[in-house]
Amino acid sequence: MVKKKNNKKIRIALDAMGGDHAPDEVLKGCLEASKDNGLEIVLVGPESLVKERLENYSPNHNSGISFVNATQVIEMGDKPVTAVKEKRDSSIVVGIDLLDKREVSAFVSAGNTGAIMTAAWLTLGRKRGVNRPALGAVFPFPTGPVLCLDLGANADCKPGTLAQFGQMGHIYMRKIFRIESPRIGLLSSGEEDTKGSQMVQKAHKILKRSKLNFIGNVEGRDIASGKADVIVTDGFTGNVLLKLGEGLGEMLLTSLRKAVAENPALKEAALLLEPTFQSVIGTLDYRQYGGALLFGVNGNVIVAHGRSDAEAIKNAVNTARRAIAQEVVEAIGS
Repeated sequence: MVKKKNNKKIRIALDAMGGDHAPDEVLKGCLEASKDNGLEIVLVGPESLVKERLENYSPNHNSGISFVNATQVIEMGDKPVTAVKEKRDSSIVVGIDLLDKREVSAFVSAGNTGAIMTAAWLTLGRKRGVNRPALGAVFPFPTGPVLCLDLGANADCKPGTLAQFGQMGHIYMRKIFRIESPRIGLLSSGEEDTKGSQMVQKAHKILKRSKLNFIGNVEGRDIASGKADVIVTDGFTGNVLLKLGEGLGEMLLTSLRKAVAENPALKEAALLLEPTFQSVIGTLDYRQYGGALLFGVNGNVIVAHGRSDAEAIKNAVNTARRAIAQEVVEAIGS
């Protein structure tokens, strides 16, 4: 168990074994994040292995890192419910338990999303009135921040669940970003209320009757335009949308660099514009937003991308710290 200390550091549990590049990239990201003196990171995983790997990267790492042993790992291909029940000493389950016991203020993992959600749901419990949790992330578009949810927690949703996502998004944007009446948009294949699947059409009717500032259906092209403050969709569509955006960002940056390489006259200008290119395309880069907050559970749980590298892990820890400072969980439950 983690020994409680008499200090004011914010303590965040980090799944050392979560993600395609664990534990190495997780540990590199941990070392970067731990440079913040106000933060203590609790690495959860096979303690001897984690310590040995960490020593390879930083023999003299600072005192802002501690360890909790977890002998098992939930793999990406494991069935979530079965894995959570059978692998009770896994890094995901142990990390969620630390959060439940209030030994840490947040848990961050790039591991199996379904297992993280299942463990959080079963152990932490849900906020009052919440039927299903949702993964939500805020994208810093030039027109202003846009919260998108669900990004992958629920592949299948009922109409009422989508409406509930809108309610959670409303509370989050009002309390965290001080937007008095956030505009809620329902992602669909057309603006008319008759467009979209049967689920979307039914959700439209529920949202229209609600007290939310529901602006109706929005299309994919509207997400970055500033038309809505909150974009509501099911987890299957949201996850596809998220990964499409990531692929487009990578493709655009690669295409720009290739065009410059093929035209020597542009090289000098490209050197000056490179930071601008990176900044603009960064709004689609999962490494920059770090991870998605699991809305609706009684605790700060951040789900990072499975492909997370060190930079993404560092930013996921920073996302957790912001969630703690902004009292996101308390806001959603009020």
